[in-house]
Amino acid sequence: MEASGNLSKMKALLGDEIAYSLYLGDDIVEMNDHIGTDVSLIFNGVINCVSCGKVTKKAFGQGFCYPCFINSPMNAECIIRPELCEAHLGKGRDPEWEKKHHLQKHYVYLALTSKVKVGVTRHDQIPTRWIDQGAWKALIIAETENRQEAGLIEVSLKNYMGDKTPWRDMLKDVRDTSMDLLALRDKAISLMPEHLKKYGVTNSKITELNFPVDEYPEKIKSLNFDKTPDISGTLMGIRGQYLLFEGGEVLNIRKFSGYHIDFSALD
Repeated sequence: MEASGNLSKMKALLGDEIAYSLYLGDDIVEMNDHIGTDVSLIFNGVINCVSCGKVTKKAFGQGFCYPCFINSPMNAECIIRPELCEAHLGKGRDPEWEKKHHLQKHYVYLALTSKVKVGVTRHDQIPTRWIDQGAWKALIIAETENRQEAGLIEVSLKNYMGDKTPWRDMLKDVRDTSMDLLALRDKAISLMPEHLKKYGVTNSKITELNFPVDEYPEKIKSLNFDKTPDISGTLMGIRGQYLLFEGGEVLNIRKFSGYHIDFSALD
């Protein structure tokens, strides 16, 4: 099969096995169907900004032209550091956008990849956020009224539990199966600032995630369309937003949002 268009991050559906769809403009490729087969993704040199749509010679921050990278609320500092969010004060790069996206219910969660991490996401991004991070198990530990509150809880916990995903270990399926998420949740709530403990959640259920991977690599080599426009090989699986190829080569799809790609698969 063949498909062509500007690349977007893969959409994923939680089930017994996560089902991935690759979006290339108006074309959609059901990627699970191609695991175990040879696929090809060719970058034709055109990048369109994911915000304004203009052609850009270089993409910044996962698909933005430089002006949008500097000015778009999607790239504001509070995206990375939610504790700095000012949506509740009516402030931000775009107050209306902030109100729509950040002045609403947020979750603080614990996720397991190779180790536990604490994270923050908008309520309607569960389980998408966990899938994108490649977590194999996750649990909500707090529910707040806005992004800043969730960020303050995350800051109070990250020195104890970390807030980064070790992506190389995740792609090798390194796991610490001794970790007890329920016990970690209870510890996390006890460590929250007193005025934020009221947001702690003790009745949420653990979500387990099963990724469509035939074989995990022992060593990792990251691929880059800017250096290698023609990326081809046997697709061994998908985890997070990564395509895993035979031989340990991996491609972060989300990193190249806006790139115009020609996709083909030898079915």
